[in-house]
Amino acid sequence: MKIIIREAKIIDPKSPFHNKTSDILIVDGFIKKIGTALSNSENADEVKLPNLHVSQGWFDSSVSLGEPGFEDRETISNGLEVAAKSGFTAIALQPNANPIIDNQSQVNFVKSKANGFATQLYPIGALTKESEGKDMAELFDMKKAGAVAFGDYNKSLDNANLLKIALQYVQDFDGLVIAFAQDDKIKGNGVANEGIVSTRLGLKGIPNLAEELQIARNLFLLDYTGGKLHIPTISTAKSVALIKDAKAKGLNVSCSVSVHHLTLNDSILEEFDTRYKVSPPIRTETDRLALIEGVLDGTINMITSDHNPMDIEHKKMEFDNAKNGTIGLESAFGALTNVLPLETIIDKLTVGKTIFGIENQTIKEGAKASITLFNPDEKSVFTEQYILSKSKNSAFLGMEMKGKAYGIVNQNQLILNK
Repeated sequence: MKIIIREAKIIDPKSPFHNKTSDILIVDGFIKKIGTALSNSENADEVKLPNLHVSQGWFDSSVSLGEPGFEDRETISNGLEVAAKSGFTAIALQPNANPIIDNQSQVNFVKSKANGFATQLYPIGALTKESEGKDMAELFDMKKAGAVAFGDYNKSLDNANLLKIALQYVQDFDGLVIAFAQDDKIKGNGVANEGIVSTRLGLKGIPNLAEELQIARNLFLLDYTGGKLHIPTISTAKSVALIKDAKAKGLNVSCSVSVHHLTLNDSILEEFDTRYKVSPPIRTETDRLALIEGVLDGTINMITSDHNPMDIEHKKMEFDNAKNGTIGLESAFGALTNVLPLETIIDKLTVGKTIFGIENQTIKEGAKASITLFNPDEKSVFTEQYILSKSKNSAFLGMEMKGKAYGIVNQNQLILNK
């Protein structure tokens, strides 16, 4: 493949071309030359798009795709195409398939399904067998097969001793433990954030305390064991404060926040629309603003779409009975530009690769071409025509967007969202 990306503003603080508008010549998957008005002596295909910006390839640390077992919701092949056209050169695949990705053969299966695609897939292995929270899964075998971290998707580990042992065990091979935080006993039958809105609507509430108690416990365990802990999709102001304090003490903890928790608050539930039923629940405006502040001050390491396709049968039902989850790859960038500065967004969509042990590629001559192409200013309203996923359960339908992902260059392929 030979392409010239014309007149692209490069957003990459680690690149010598940061904030410069340049042409980028890519030959056989590597950046051969960067400069202005490059001659096309290679007879390369030319890419010229309105207000074109490029950055290091984006990474999403929490994507569910259904396959194997739930192909009606999404397949790996279509999911990777969606990710590419949404600007993501790499995704971490959650283990919540059927069967659960909890052993070496399952890791090998999903990796084989991802061969040949522009977006690279990095499996997360389940921390416990069948994600049941009883026995530790085959972590070392999955690590050897290519798993980049271990966690049970949207399931909190009640057994504190099992988490302690896991944190100790993975240190032998520099493993990363993911610990979703939600005390199930305190959550009870809750379906929405506990507060004024849930009370008025008659919905059973999930208090902030359900998340914060579990985070506090897990941080105490990390302090005792050492190792690396990642806390995904935090949702409350107190959670931000707890993690900030832990980092100040020198604990090796990272965390993420979802796009929907940064852009929505629980007032959105007024219509009982199950598209907004997610885990953890969408919180108050006070929490949302605290999460944004946590992103800006560096407490929150990365932003995820927490892309979780659901079939219509599990969403078009009473709020209490509907399943949690929203798709988010297609809408991630356009939604984030409404609430955060561009360079912050790019940082939070790329730095996670380092935490998950994935190589980051700087935009410079001689480097592997792993690049996201986007326009940070294009305005639109997100409608179903923009949804590329098989499932349509998007919490962002009707939202005004600012910014569009054009696609990616990665794995010696150019994928554009036309």
